[in-house]
Amino acid sequence: MVDPIKKFEELKGKSQDEMNKLLLDLRKEQYNMRFEKANGTLDNTSKMRKIRRSIAKVKTAQNATKKA
Repeated sequence: MVDPIKKFEELKGKSQDEMNKLLLDLRKEQYNMRFEKANGTLDNTSKMRKIRRSIAKVKTAQNATKKA
């Protein structure tokens, strides 16, 4: 299970490859949570929002490093 990213600063020191791997892991977690929600077995619904926002933070960090 991947922990959601709490602050954007956690991503500043990571390389592009590390962020790609983290993004892939977060998307897999999101995919699994969607199935749990459909089956009615999802316990912590607030984690879906945290995962979605973590994906956005990683994508923002990737775009920032590409432009720099």
